[in-house]
Amino acid sequence: MNRQQRRAAAKQPHTSGPARPQFVDDGWRHHQAGRLNQAGALYLKALAVQPNDAYALNLLGVLRCEHGSFLEAVGLITKAIAVKPNFPEALNNLGLALGGLTRYEEALASYDRALAIKPDFAEVLNNRGNALHELKRYEEALASYDRALAIKPDYAYAFYNRGNALLGLGRPAGAEKSYREALALRPNYPEAHSNLGHTLSALGRAAEAVASCREALRLRPDFADAHNNLCLALLSTGQYDEGWKEHEWRWKTKHLSEGARDFSAPRWGGEAIGDRVILLHAEQGLGDTLQFCRYVPLVASVARVVLEVQAPLVRLLSQLPAIEKIIARGDKLPPFDLQCPLLSLPRAFGTTLDTIPAATPYLAADPELAADWRERLARLDRLRVGLVWAGEKRLHPELAAVDHRRSVALDTMAPLGEASGVSFISLQKGEPATQTANPPHGMELHDFTADLHDFADTAALIDGLDLVISVDTSVAHLAGALGKPVWLLNRFDTCWRWLLNRDDSPWYPQLRQFRQPAPGDWNSVIRAVRYALQRLAAGDRDQLRPRQATI
Repeated sequence: MNRQQRRAAAKQPHTSGPARPQFVDDGWRHHQAGRLNQAGALYLKALAVQPNDAYALNLLGVLRCEHGSFLEAVGLITKAIAVKPNFPEALNNLGLALGGLTRYEEALASYDRALAIKPDFAEVLNNRGNALHELKRYEEALASYDRALAIKPDYAYAFYNRGNALLGLGRPAGAEKSYREALALRPNYPEAHSNLGHTLSALGRAAEAVASCREALRLRPDFADAHNNLCLALLSTGQYDEGWKEHEWRWKTKHLSEGARDFSAPRWGGEAIGDRVILLHAEQGLGDTLQFCRYVPLVASVARVVLEVQAPLVRLLSQLPAIEKIIARGDKLPPFDLQCPLLSLPRAFGTTLDTIPAATPYLAADPELAADWRERLARLDRLRVGLVWAGEKRLHPELAAVDHRRSVALDTMAPLGEASGVSFISLQKGEPATQTANPPHGMELHDFTADLHDFADTAALIDGLDLVISVDTSVAHLAGALGKPVWLLNRFDTCWRWLLNRDDSPWYPQLRQFRQPAPGDWNSVIRAVRYALQRLAAGDRDQLRPRQATI
């Protein structure tokens, strides 16, 4: 829940009835009017007169919550509840403060205590839904919002949050309806406009998404999430000029702001570097680094480059030409004069669809490692196809929801085993790799992943394969960077980098996309892949050539 929602939710449950001393009521009037300093001073005066005044303790806790002092708020509101145990408004506000500390299970318990006292408390039901959403319990969150709306049908916040839960469940059409309900009740609701834009992007309606995000920014020009959602809609349709500029707002969004680097060296924007040293650094996922490290040699050809990347990529990316030094993220950095995140390099180079540095391979496997793997794979005389069925699990709720939508179970790929003349090789790492212990019936699946310690090892194994079939995760980028044919199993609400309405990719000439025709429809994808794989195994090399497309 963002701070704007927290303020609204925290202010609504003010208690009715008399409050003593008068400072409390006067403070609340200032509080409602947004005069927070005056309100705080009056609450403190009330507590100087009556240190155990439950109402003053509760409202001062609300005020501390709004300032982001959640731990202090918990202490104040807990004291209020100790004085007045049957105080549902304070229990609601305690849940909000606990949520601010990411203690969502405790927040949920506090909301449930409030509802035991006051079952028809719509605001508590809404906030309870938010806690469940943070715990990724989206169905339960949806039910909580629905209960709130049954009590209070004109509750715009609950409609908005209901839309968020539906997005988490991978139901963008339902989310669109809920956001529009929120906007019908509250037209000037920037969060709802922004998330509606995000949802319309997920539905492939990019032009509408752009309009919705622009409306959010008209209402709040510095709204980072709306800028980011606008960026994603623009980039997904190849509008790179404005899209890369909007992309710089990503550092102010909730899930990236905490990881933003605070360097004293200025950000490079494409100007002449001369003899200065520039640090190019990875910023997000492994796949992002693999995709955008293609720009590193371009910078290194005109500057002294230090490259910082995730540790599993150091050995593979050390082969990039002309870099002075490569180090693992977290290790001590040498001196440098300028710096630039890898995902800001397309903007620095003014990249358009026509100027993407798309030549592959721009990475290569170690020759000795590759030779070893080719020897090990020699006994597999069928078509050798690498498989990846799940992405890396992520903790942030929005990213975790994306991971759920982009990943499948190995059993979902069972029909691929019906293609004759194919040997499958697992490239899957992490917890989903345990599924290889019970491969689908009829699928010849070989698992060498215990010998893959970093991406240099994985690259060497891929070098000996004919094809990689992968969901949208780092191995797809690795195969593309190696110039290996790769078939991408792509979710309906595709990532911006894969663009819309095409089955090729301007980033990887050897990549072919198999897209979901509807949200969650992996069966259609797997059927199409099985057909193409059978044709390929029969000698139809045209299956490796994606249909060219233009936007």
